[in-house]
This record gives sequence, C-alpha cells and structure tokens, in this order.
Amino acid sequence: MMSTRLDRLVASLSSGDMTAAEPLYLEFEPYLRMVVRRNLPRRLRAKFDSADVVQSVWAKLISGLQGAEWHFANAAQLRAFLVKATRNRLIDRVRQHRQALAHEQPLAETCQANLPRAREPRASEVAQADDLWRQMLVLCPPEHHELLRLKCQGLPLADVAARTGMHVDSVRRVIRQLARRMAIAPREHSPAALEA
Repeated sequence: MMSTRLDRLVASLSSGDMTAAEPLYLEFEPYLRMVVRRNLPRRLRAKFDSADVVQSVWAKLISGLQGAEWHFANAAQLRAFLVKATRNRLIDRVRQHRQALAHEQPLAETCQANLPRAREPRASEVAQADDLWRQMLVLCPPEHHELLRLKCQGLPLADVAARTGMHVDSVRRVIRQLARRMAIAPREHSPAALEA
C-alpha cells in the first residue's frame, strides 16, 4: 500500500508535478540522513550537519526534474538514485574538509610554544585604558577603589564581595552607579579636564 502511494508520487514528480516533492522529501529524508550519519567520519561531525547534505541532494534532484533531465519509474528507483547521490555528495564534502582535518588537532594537545602569541595592545590602547582607569578612580569614592581593582582583575562579583566584606548586591550597585556616572558626564570627569 505504501509503495503504491510512493510510486504514484514519484510518477507525479517525474511528470513535473512539484506538489509531490514535499511528501516524497518527508518520506526519504530520515533514511538519507541515516545514510550520511553512518558514512560520516567522526572528526567531521562538527563541520556540517547531515541535513545539509540531504537538502543539497534534494535541491539537485528538483532542478534535474524541472530540467527534464531525469525520470524515475518507481519509488525504489528514486530511492536508489537518492542514496547514491547522497553518498557522492558526502564524499565531495569529506574531500573539501580533508586538508583542514589533516592540520587540525585538539587545543589541549597543542604545545603552548606553538600557539600564536596574543596581540600586544598598541600604545594608544594602553593610554586609553589608563585614562579610563584614572577616570573611574576619580568618580568612585576611595573606599571602593579596592572593589574596582578586584573587579578589574576579572574576579566574579561573589569573590569581590567576599574580599571586600560587602554584599554581592552592594558590589553590583557600586559598579552600576559608576557606570551611570561615567555615561552621564564623561567629558567633565575626563583626566584632561581634571588636570586643567
């Protein structure tokens, strides 16, 4: 019963009725994705999804049918064609990624000496950071300077609170107030304006 329904859909699709494409896709897609997953090398699974391969094969099928290049007698013939096309498309994708796979290795296995060095900040960036730090210290009461230093080191709010003896919400409030002050009057509290 199912094969006769599929055969009718294939006949409709082969004769140019594109409304038959969606039910056929929904029928064959899970099987074709399984074909891709079974043949997909483990290291490539993060590179692309099996659905991408199946969708590209289906798009090629539709363009071939619309161009009257292909005709299929029944569902078994279409399925055999789709399986072969899916395997071929997967082989193409694997070949495209072969070069990258040959050179990739997990970061944990990479020797630290072989890692690229982080870019050093430019002199202008250092000067801007220093100006910003001085502006923050001017806008913040001296009793909160330690809080700023700890937060600048990248400590989470809970650790800053524990080291300063403040409550986490108080630390958060101090940081928000400082951000508001800096946003409201950035020019009048800039180091250049303060030195003048």
